[in-house]
Amino acid sequence: MRNAFASEITKLGVEDERVVLLSADIGNRLFEDFKAKCPGRFYNCGVAEANMVGVATGLAMAGMRPVCYTITNFITYRCIEQIRVDVCYHHQPVIIVGTGSGLSYASLGGTHHSCEEMGMLRLLPGLAVMAPADAMEVRGALRAALGQTSPVYMRIGKKGEPVIHETTPDLMIGKAIVVREGTDVCILSAGNMLPTCLQAADLLAANGCSARVVSFHTIKPLDEACLAEAFGKFAVVATVEEHSVLGGLGGSVAEWLSDQPAPRARLIRFGTKDEFLHETCEQESARKIFGLTAENISARLKALWQ
Repeated sequence: MRNAFASEITKLGVEDERVVLLSADIGNRLFEDFKAKCPGRFYNCGVAEANMVGVATGLAMAGMRPVCYTITNFITYRCIEQIRVDVCYHHQPVIIVGTGSGLSYASLGGTHHSCEEMGMLRLLPGLAVMAPADAMEVRGALRAALGQTSPVYMRIGKKGEPVIHETTPDLMIGKAIVVREGTDVCILSAGNMLPTCLQAADLLAANGCSARVVSFHTIKPLDEACLAEAFGKFAVVATVEEHSVLGGLGGSVAEWLSDQPAPRARLIRFGTKDEFLHETCEQESARKIFGLTAENISARLKALWQ
């Protein structure tokens, strides 16, 4: 995903001289092409993430289109006041990109996990929150974000994630993408959980249960039309995310659902528990601890569907 981001931001920088890229002392080699093709528009702000957000806001106020990039936990938890007061209060079109989101850096321990930041940031007025599913969606999401006149937060993975889309989708903020059709249950996937959700759908199909799989790449604003159809059509609707079950996609959908007439479908949320992970392990092992596997997702959905 991060390679796709580097490639796409370079293309966008060549197309629009207002695009500037800010980094907090990471990605120097990753952005060599950007620096070569967009001279004078790359700023290494050092290990000073909060200041980077402030600098980006100033650039936006001067008519530039700044994109901030660093590891997810550092660009969110360290910078919540600057994102709230500098960016959102002044409604500036700053794009904030967090790489290595969720449990991508599970092997580095709890300090590098980011399982609460979407819930935290979606509370900020005027800030869109995005979680593209693969490298192709990263490209589409970045283009869509630069098409806004308001701030956007985007969480992406790290590297090596499976590519689901054959081409870059015509991605619109707040408009989910149906990846696979189904008739019995519906799986709404946020971010890089999409390959796991498709695997779960395969397991369900082998047991006679047809699952629609949707890439719910925008957590805020929600695709309410997609939700209304899903909860009116399916027996079970599941949200799946590498984020806490509180506050992220699952929490957002639950809040939306509480304001609707009695739905046909039951909501079930898959995500990390309301607790820290004190075990140091690789991402796949961390997912197993929280039940974020195709086997667990399919088994629970099958039990509720039958």
